[in-house]
Amino acid sequence: MFALWVLPLATLISLWVAWSDLARMKIPNKAVLALMALFIVVGLLTLPLEAYLWRYAHFAIVLAIGFLMTITGIVGAGDAKFAAAMAPFVATTDGTSVAAIFAVTTIIAFVLHRLARISPLRTLAPHWESWERTRDFPMGLPLGVTLIIYLVRTALL
Repeated sequence: MFALWVLPLATLISLWVAWSDLARMKIPNKAVLALMALFIVVGLLTLPLEAYLWRYAHFAIVLAIGFLMTITGIVGAGDAKFAAAMAPFVATTDGTSVAAIFAVTTIIAFVLHRLARISPLRTLAPHWESWERTRDFPMGLPLGVTLIIYLVRTALL
């Protein structure tokens, strides 16, 4: 029931994150806060209290890992914050599934982004920052798509 209730707004926020990261190589803090606010409200109303409270541990763990990855230069701060905000949406038993979804979406997004960058499709968004950054990749795209796929899958089961 939780996934069904959060799906519409989480999808909009995830698309906002993906678009922003593609266009500006930045994930807005407002998007991260909006996703957390969505979890806080809908989670409290739809999840059992114990599960709801434990999911904050997911947030803390992913935030700590993301912080370490950010200070070592592996990921950007926005990516780490958005991943942490996504974490409470994932049931503990679904961690492996989400990791697999993320792996596949990252590979597909990377290949499609690099192909689009050298194709005429680039003219549809000629000023995107992500086209110019040869060593960086907008991870907001696969992160957002991962959350959408996971929530759709969970809502349908």
